[in-house]
Amino acid sequence: MKKRGPMYESRNQPLLHPARFRRRMAMHAVYALLLVGATLLLGALGHRWFGDHDWHDALMNAAFVIGGIGTYVMPDSSAGKIFSAAYGFFVGLVVMATLGVMLAPIAHRIMHKFHLDEADG
Repeated sequence: MKKRGPMYESRNQPLLHPARFRRRMAMHAVYALLLVGATLLLGALGHRWFGDHDWHDALMNAAFVIGGIGTYVMPDSSAGKIFSAAYGFFVGLVVMATLGVMLAPIAHRIMHKFHLDEADG
């Protein structure tokens, strides 16, 4: 098995080749999709359990909340309403985390390029 180094190159290493950078971006996209998929599953299960919705309504509610639209079918029970509110706050955090996962390689590349330019000057 090949030994894996750190995820990102250090300050004294050269800029990553564009093909390897595209691969890094693709891996981060996979991580982001897994995060959103897990959030969708959690939301569907919660809406199904606490909101007593059918599977298609529970999945639709979770997808709409993730998409920023809001709930499709409002829950009738207090537990369903509490879950819906908590899930909405949780999704806001997941959206910020997903944005961070997707932008981290780009931000690192820009900062690494600045450091390489400083070392050359």
